[in-house]
Amino acid sequence: MLKIGLFGVGHLGKIHARLIKELSDVYEFVGFYDPSESNASFAQNDLGLKRYTSIEDLISKVDCIDIVTPTLSHFEIAQVALRNSKHVFIEKPITETFEEASKLQKLAQEAEVKVQVGHVERFNPAFKQALPFLNDPMFIETHRLAQYNPRGTDVPVVLDLMIHDLDIILSVVKAKIKRISASGVSVVSDTPDITNARIEFENGCVANLTASRISLKNMRKTRFFQRDAYISVDFLTKETEIVKMSTVNGEPDPFDIVLDLGEGKAKKKIEIFKPDVVTSNAIKEELLTFAQSIENNTVPIVSIEAGSYALEVALQIMDKLKANGNLIKENI
Repeated sequence: MLKIGLFGVGHLGKIHARLIKELSDVYEFVGFYDPSESNASFAQNDLGLKRYTSIEDLISKVDCIDIVTPTLSHFEIAQVALRNSKHVFIEKPITETFEEASKLQKLAQEAEVKVQVGHVERFNPAFKQALPFLNDPMFIETHRLAQYNPRGTDVPVVLDLMIHDLDIILSVVKAKIKRISASGVSVVSDTPDITNARIEFENGCVANLTASRISLKNMRKTRFFQRDAYISVDFLTKETEIVKMSTVNGEPDPFDIVLDLGEGKAKKKIEIFKPDVVTSNAIKEELLTFAQSIENNTVPIVSIEAGSYALEVALQIMDKLKANGNLIKENI
């Protein structure tokens, strides 16, 4: 059993705390660190957790830590843990800067420990169900739209929302990025509240991403287009839809949907189906797989390299926004 310490018991940290307690056959929950008195009071009184007032003290008592603090403090806490050879789970984005992420990579390699980044959508059951059908997609379109919430406006929408889809795309497209373009509009905050980015890859794939935090309704949907197939993943409703085309051999069934592509070309049959998606708690699953990577000495599903890459691309998109005059420099 792994002794774990939790850093941060705010909104998301409370969720992590409850799930770690549920994983009692995997983790021994040693305690938490949070400088906020109100957060700490809830964790102590309502969740029954032990509070530590020193980062170093809690780290010295555990085998691994879970960082769910504001991004600004990720690097400070993670580097202390890695210098003490502790395994680290760290929420997205991994750090504030790519330089900090690179330093953590080096420390993790030197300490020979596991670091997993909390890109939770990798564990979304709808995406997991779609993975076997994804085969070299050449056009990807994502929409991640959220209703306005003042709690998230201290972080640019690229780092708060779009980075989820960046990680998904970068995990699927196995090619280097050739070109990035982006535009955005600040409506209610000092940084763009809606952003669109276009990523062109060296293999010809193009990804078009839209993220907004001022929408009237929530949407988290990604569409993958590839040879003879279209795959739709709804991360919000946890539904997957597959549209496949296959060559018709012989006479088609009268109930089949058939495309006649013209003289001399084989007819194509269209199949539309929705695989059964088994509901699961994605955060609980990512915390469980983190423990498994430690116990089995395997690479975490979302490695420190993957988390750093998603951050690097997100920051490149923000650089494009700044170059276009879409960012207020003093707020970045």
